[in-house]
Amino acid sequence: MSKLRIVFMGTPDFAVPSLQAIYEEGYDIVGVITQPDRPRGRGQKLTFSPIKEKALELGLEVMQPLKVKDPSFIAELARLQPDLIIVVAFGQILPKALLELPKLGCINVHGSLLPAYRGAAPIQRAILNGQKETGITTMLMDVGLDTGDMLLKESVEITPEMTFGQLHDLLAKTGARVLVDTVRLRKDNKIMPEPQDNALATYAAMIKREDELINWEDGVEKIHNQVRGLDPWPGAYTLWEGQGLKIRGSIVQNISSRGVEPGTVTQFVKGQGFVVQCGQGSLLVTMVQPIGKKVMAADSFANGYRLEVGYVFRTS
Repeated sequence: MSKLRIVFMGTPDFAVPSLQAIYEEGYDIVGVITQPDRPRGRGQKLTFSPIKEKALELGLEVMQPLKVKDPSFIAELARLQPDLIIVVAFGQILPKALLELPKLGCINVHGSLLPAYRGAAPIQRAILNGQKETGITTMLMDVGLDTGDMLLKESVEITPEMTFGQLHDLLAKTGARVLVDTVRLRKDNKIMPEPQDNALATYAAMIKREDELINWEDGVEKIHNQVRGLDPWPGAYTLWEGQGLKIRGSIVQNISSRGVEPGTVTQFVKGQGFVVQCGQGSLLVTMVQPIGKKVMAADSFANGYRLEVGYVFRTS
């Protein structure tokens, strides 16, 4: 086969290292597909996706279809005659007609060790569930939701204090490296696709608002996983004087105060923050973010907002 013609489909930051890596390998990237520009921020200014920004920086052609299942877009894509389509966190389900376009198929980079954590939020759900390991899987896409045959895998340790943001960045870099190996082996016909065992599949549902609210009756480990699994986005929160207060940093304390209601502030730790009783154990809160404010040290919040021992954070 002559120089590989590749179409790259992606949208968020997670996809940027993969696009950069494929570009640096010298493949012929004949098009980059990303989501339409979206209004963001208080001014609702139209904003480019991270992939669009990177593609323009690299001098690549960008296409932004409203819906990839539109026949006119599929026809336009077919004219590019891609040998391979790479998909990394694109954000739309691809129709069968598009999946069948390239000779070598469509390769997806997924942020879990499939068949575990199929779906929209594999990185966050792995931390929320207290997993000690996750990884990257490249696969040949089919019409199902992350159900295609697997190509390569690489595992990554989830350390006890690792946040979603940290794991996201690590997996993005790992995914780029695994993708390069996958494309090379696929091009040379030196990789055997492996079917997934559907009996072992789990689903990583999109993060919803109810996932963000802390229930102080839960055990301390679960709450700590919630804090780090939703940091920096969207953030785990509790209620302070009827307003949301995001908990942006925490440390597990395996001690409990008997007879104290979960959610109660039990003590202050100078220079670190304040301790909140949980259903089992207690949580040292180290960083917080009041609504409309920047992230701040928990002891600064306690002093500035006059938080007192005995205050009870509620869930409603």
